[in-house]
Amino acid sequence: MYRVLKLLLLLFLYVPGMTARAQDTLQQQNSKKGKSYKLRQASEELSQSLSEANDLKAARQYETLAQAFLDQGDNARAEEQLEKAKAIYSRLKKTAEFAAVSRKLAQSQEAQQKIAPAIANYQSAAGNASDQNISRVNSNDIKRLQTANDPQVQQELVQSNIGILEKNGSREEVAGAYRQLAESQLQQKDTRGAAESYRKAVATTGDPGTATQLQKKITDAYVADNQLDKAIALSESSLAGARTGGDMEQQIDQLRELALLYARQHDSARTESLLLEAYRLALLQGYTLKAKDCLMALIQYYEDRKDHGRSLALSRTFLGRLDTLIRADSSLVDNKLFEITAGKIRELEKERLLQQELISRKNRFNYFLIGSIAAMLVLLFLIVRSWLAIRTKNKRIALQSLRREMNPHFIFNSLNSVNQYIAENNELEANKYLTSYSGLMRNVMEHSNKDFVSLSTEIEQLRQYLDLEHLRFRDQFEYRLDLDETLDADATLVPNMLIQPHLENAIWHGLRYKEGKGLLVLQFTKKEKSLKVIITDDGIGLKESSALKTRNQKAHQSRGLTNTAERISLLNNLYRTRIDMRIEERADTTGTRVTLTLPLMLKQ
Repeated sequence: MYRVLKLLLLLFLYVPGMTARAQDTLQQQNSKKGKSYKLRQASEELSQSLSEANDLKAARQYETLAQAFLDQGDNARAEEQLEKAKAIYSRLKKTAEFAAVSRKLAQSQEAQQKIAPAIANYQSAAGNASDQNISRVNSNDIKRLQTANDPQVQQELVQSNIGILEKNGSREEVAGAYRQLAESQLQQKDTRGAAESYRKAVATTGDPGTATQLQKKITDAYVADNQLDKAIALSESSLAGARTGGDMEQQIDQLRELALLYARQHDSARTESLLLEAYRLALLQGYTLKAKDCLMALIQYYEDRKDHGRSLALSRTFLGRLDTLIRADSSLVDNKLFEITAGKIRELEKERLLQQELISRKNRFNYFLIGSIAAMLVLLFLIVRSWLAIRTKNKRIALQSLRREMNPHFIFNSLNSVNQYIAENNELEANKYLTSYSGLMRNVMEHSNKDFVSLSTEIEQLRQYLDLEHLRFRDQFEYRLDLDETLDADATLVPNMLIQPHLENAIWHGLRYKEGKGLLVLQFTKKEKSLKVIITDDGIGLKESSALKTRNQKAHQSRGLTNTAERISLLNNLYRTRIDMRIEERADTTGTRVTLTLPLMLKQ
């Protein structure tokens, strides 16, 4: 009779017409959002994410769906969803999310005793974790699984994880670690220690569903140790908590659990009373499947006592109310809708895989095309770079050639001056002039391969040049050199021998023809990020000088200015600098002013 009743109940529970009628009242039942509702909701959100082709959102929804399966204790289906989330995070290169889901996947596989894949996923989590502490936790879990035959080592590793996780503030992870510790203690027959670890896990977790599962574990630990009184007391406490919190599902489960414990104590009255209370509460709240489970337990109870009349009466009453019960039970419709949505998800996943394959093929062609273009661009780049390198080298050669050009008039006149001193038997002046001349030539040759020299070196070269010219034209001019005190002459860099041609022009074409002794002033001043070089003389000026020049002198001066302008252009081009030159008549008196504006460059 018991088997016949069971078949009838199953037949009625899954009649399609009843499920369809229950679906009509689904909108009125959303206040009872149990595990089946969460499962349906997670699957619908996942379906929406797949429809939108939003991979990152879909990966997170796979995790949410996996958690819904875990809440139902279905680790196998949770593992399937976590594998999909992991694949997406890997493709999107989301390292932190990849590490986190790898750890969840490993825990799900460990619960199914899939040790090898669990170790592999713990290794993935350890290798990709951004936090060193979380990486250590995963490493400890790897060692824990590898030392399955040594419970003492396992407990030490779990205790280490608890300490690390408590510092990180991960409550659910801490609760899970305490649960692992309890299971390890049970392997060593340490029932009391396991019960204490389970209690710590309950105190730590913030999830009521997890707390209920853990309390059931504590109860099982007490039962395994034949401490039925403690198990009953804990179950009574859990039942009271469920009643206080208004959790009807937990009340029904706790009533059934308590009835089974009293059955172990052979307390028939309490067993029957608790099963009837659980059954009536399930009927009242519209939990069809829970009511069926309670009814089966009651029928078994009455059948064991040969009370067939009571079991038959209960079955008839249940079957009479079954249609109404199904109408009020949204969880059945949630389960049915979940199956429909799951089918839709499978279709969307197939479409997504097909799209990804098409995209992959298109990408391969694009990569080939891009690679070909890139190769051509690289070849073009190498050609242009070679051309630019040759061009730059030519510019450097040209700059070096211009820098090495010395005024042949200066060299010729210097040698004439020495010859004149010798003819006049003025050996002292001849030696002095030759010493200064050789020093200048040595300095010029030593730095002839440098585009830039320190300001102190440049000033020394200019001073030597002015001393030589002053020896020849001591009656024609005096000179003064002014240096800004804020300038570090040793650290500041200036173009090599760029100033000398302007000093030469000032002496030879301005001061030499002046009646009386003139003054040549060379100034170095700092202005913001620039170095200003100002050369002023009170000679005859540009116009009068031009009128007095011979054809050869005009050609020489033109070549000197052209040389300087070319050097400035090459320096600006090679070093991306901005050097400006301005030559003008003085407004305050006769003479010329040359202003060079240089970028303030310091030694590195």
